[in-house]
Amino acid sequence: MIDQFERLPGIGPRTAQRLALHLLRQPEEQVQAFADALIAARSQVGQCTRCFHLSADSLCDICLNEERRNGQLCVVSDSRDLLALERTREYKGNYHVLGGLISPMDGIGPELLQIQPLVNRVDQEAMTEVILALPPSVEGDTTSLYLARLLRPFCLVSRIAYGLPVGSELEYADEVTLARALEGRRRME
Repeated sequence: MIDQFERLPGIGPRTAQRLALHLLRQPEEQVQAFADALIAARSQVGQCTRCFHLSADSLCDICLNEERRNGQLCVVSDSRDLLALERTREYKGNYHVLGGLISPMDGIGPELLQIQPLVNRVDQEAMTEVILALPPSVEGDTTSLYLARLLRPFCLVSRIAYGLPVGSELEYADEVTLARALEGRRRME
């Protein structure tokens, strides 16, 4: 059981041991409910047919929400990024999950991602703005540039700003982060 927990992302040997020992102390009904939930999630959760976010139904709750149809579409690499943006409670539009980033070194080209459905969706749903919320990496930049070129004929394409995390010190920031923070500066009102 410890070995299985260690295979999970972010779980080291000590945490795996704590989780295993915790489960062994739980009543059998709770352990069975946990196991049943894992098996049910694996068999029932798929992708939303519109945005490609994780969903147990053909359309996810976000796509079903009529109030979110405001002409904005936020493009993310995977569902973890979507969930992070949702935690802010700031963005009120829809999403599109690419399923990764363009990475020729890893053999991932545009045809392996949900890019064509994105272009079709932007065209058919008359989006006014597409916000690219992709990571500040070589792959993220490559994917952003590729998508911007494809989507500019249909609507405004923007990209989220990059900069310094709250509470950080300038002296410890790398040059790229500082440069992006300067580029993404805003006027103080």
